[in-house]
Amino acid sequence: MKTFITAVCAWLVMTSAIAQSPLKGKVRGLVIDQQQKPSEFVTILLLKAKDSTLVKGAVTSDKGQYELDNVAEGRYRVATSLVGYQKVYSEPFTIDAANPEVQVKTLTMVEEAKSLNEVKVVAKKPFIEQEIDRTVVNVENSIVSSGNTALEVLEKAPGVTIDRQNDNIQLKGKSGVMVMIDGKQTYLSGQEVSNLLKNTPSDNIEKIEIITNPSSKYDAAGNVGIINIRMKKNKNFGTNGTAIAGVGYGRYEKANASLNLNHRVGKINAFGNYSYFHNHRFQENELNRIIPYNGTVTYFDQASHRPNRFDGHTFRTGVDYFLNKKSTIGVLATGFLNDWRQPNGINNAVIRNEQGQITLKPTTDVSVKNKWSNLTGNVNYKYDFDGKGRELTADLDYSRFNGDSYNNLNTTYRNANDSIAQPAALVRNNMPSEIDIWAFKADYVHPLKKGAKFEAGVKSSSVKSDNNLVYEDFVDGRWLVNPGQSNRFKYTESINAGYLNFAGKLDTKTRIQAGLRLEHTFSRGNSLTLNKVVDRDYTNLFPTLFLSRQLDTNNVLNLSFSRRIDRPNYQNLNPFRFYLDPYTYQQGNPYLKPQFTNSFQLTHVYKGKFSTTLGYSRTTDVIVDEVPGQIPEQNITYVTTDNLATQDNVSLTMSFPVAVTKWWNMQNNINIFYNKYESPYLGAQYNVDFVAFNVYTSQNFVLPKGFTAEVFGWYNSKSIYGFYTVHPQGAFGLGVQKSLMKNKATLKLNVNDPFWLNKFQGYAKYQDIDFKIRARWESRIARLTFTYRFGNQNVKAARQRSTSTEAERNRAGGGNN
Repeated sequence: MKTFITAVCAWLVMTSAIAQSPLKGKVRGLVIDQQQKPSEFVTILLLKAKDSTLVKGAVTSDKGQYELDNVAEGRYRVATSLVGYQKVYSEPFTIDAANPEVQVKTLTMVEEAKSLNEVKVVAKKPFIEQEIDRTVVNVENSIVSSGNTALEVLEKAPGVTIDRQNDNIQLKGKSGVMVMIDGKQTYLSGQEVSNLLKNTPSDNIEKIEIITNPSSKYDAAGNVGIINIRMKKNKNFGTNGTAIAGVGYGRYEKANASLNLNHRVGKINAFGNYSYFHNHRFQENELNRIIPYNGTVTYFDQASHRPNRFDGHTFRTGVDYFLNKKSTIGVLATGFLNDWRQPNGINNAVIRNEQGQITLKPTTDVSVKNKWSNLTGNVNYKYDFDGKGRELTADLDYSRFNGDSYNNLNTTYRNANDSIAQPAALVRNNMPSEIDIWAFKADYVHPLKKGAKFEAGVKSSSVKSDNNLVYEDFVDGRWLVNPGQSNRFKYTESINAGYLNFAGKLDTKTRIQAGLRLEHTFSRGNSLTLNKVVDRDYTNLFPTLFLSRQLDTNNVLNLSFSRRIDRPNYQNLNPFRFYLDPYTYQQGNPYLKPQFTNSFQLTHVYKGKFSTTLGYSRTTDVIVDEVPGQIPEQNITYVTTDNLATQDNVSLTMSFPVAVTKWWNMQNNINIFYNKYESPYLGAQYNVDFVAFNVYTSQNFVLPKGFTAEVFGWYNSKSIYGFYTVHPQGAFGLGVQKSLMKNKATLKLNVNDPFWLNKFQGYAKYQDIDFKIRARWESRIARLTFTYRFGNQNVKAARQRSTSTEAERNRAGGGNN
């Protein structure tokens, strides 16, 4: 461990060795039309004078003005872009110590645009960008991401690993990621988030933001940070849309379709999206157990095949109304309807005694239906006091989840010679679920002198959930309720929070951001069937601190600290049992406690592209999913969610793009992490530590005749999660794209995991627990996707809303398995 920390610290010191403060300048200007009137909503492009590479962009105000800040030293020119008008270019200018601020000569827009061949704008973003406070995955630029699911794209993001066996998302070797969509949290459990992303088309995604140390403005949930998925939007006045259709095939068929529309006229901006996703797939599992009991050993070998179908509908629609120059009111509605079915799953088991002789061969036919829906409504208001950044925003949300889960198990028991050993067991269970969430939040931003600003806000949320599991046995030709297995569980929770945040400069070279968030939580879990009530009432402070030092033109050093919390999701608190077969089940834990994490992070960024991050975190009362347990006298193995005492995590993440040639660009990401678990468990001390890594690389090629291509690959080394040791995993994919119909359409063909390399293998061995797991799924898939864009593609984007129900929906139960 000491050697590892010494090595990563040495690497960070070497990459940060150069030190001089860079200059950050400003570029201002005015755009008018031929009648000398201000031109609003004109796209402004800041280009390098040498090769017209795009540096950054802006949009003119209603007064035709624009401003670009944080511009590094160099020689530039400004260009305008607006449908129906010619592009206009400024004269080249220089940002340096003598000219830190430049006022560009007024640019005049002229109608009936003609192509300007003397300047070529290079504007395509790389698949992965490293910004100061976050990593950005530009999904819409990726060929191999087309037609995939959001989960498959997320799997390619730096530092992210997906435990396919447990449907668990990890970041830098740790669980507890808070997943948001357009700044709104999903309110699902870790497994449910994974399932939602597994069934979200990637073609609706613009980019994915990975924020490892969020500020105090965000909810304190998420011990390793936030993954924010930004859905596609559009940009100025008029109407436009995008239609997408795709088909795919692995072992079974896939299909997806979506329609995005955006319309802005006068004071109204309306937008909408609808998507359909069909996925017919399978999963195969093998489980080998050794169960000691009363001085003997039982060998239990199980194999399951679970083909399943998913049909999902999602929608998002809303309207922004600009009351006047200062006030904007908006309404937003989002929702989904998911239908997951496993009509003919089968689990075959063989039970052997200590001498290896077969004593029993149980076979369980499994039929599952799972319907899960959500409707979320949001009303929001924004007041701009003076047009200089001083503003007040408010959101009121209501979100409702409804779920129905049906599970039927028919088990037959045979001897070694395949004769009937005992009567068949036929059971079924049904669990309707309801979750209601109300939330309100308000945020105030007040700019101060010299670029500083003060932020403050409040939030209050209320959650009620009701799960009613009815378990029935088929006895003497009729179904009878089994009260020992049935359970009704109600959960209520209220969280009230407030925060203060300050950002400013300590000197010309150093910026600081400091914040403090207070959250009070009261919750009650009530198992009506078991007569168990668990109350929790706690108040916590969550400080954050960020320091940024500009060392020189090419080097920036950032230091951050945050304290965060993860509360148990609603379904994990429910003590009911979900059976895979009579010998294997999953059980909730109403006594789960929240976990707390203190995180430190040091990041060095070189030329805005190459980044190296060294992080350390310590988590107490670690919430671990899939903790194994046994009832040896019944040959039963189960998993639950429980708290371990502590987890220490040290990570080193490196991100570096390489421009191999003008037509070949490469993006590489390496994450090395050290994890250590320490905890008493099951009457003994569980201590384990390990070093692991994951690697991602993508190659992008610009080919003749309008073709582009992409190849990517990833590898995760052997690692440990909780009580499980996971063997290495990896895969690669490739794709090609062609622009059609004067760039209004694109056709993409991609193949993921062509050699079917991706699989899960792991084992757990602790005290009398000793078993191995192997799993495979349909990762080898070919997809063809057609995208068509119509209308005015410069319609101004709808406002990105970060609504008040961000921290609750990620913990809602239900969903599809």
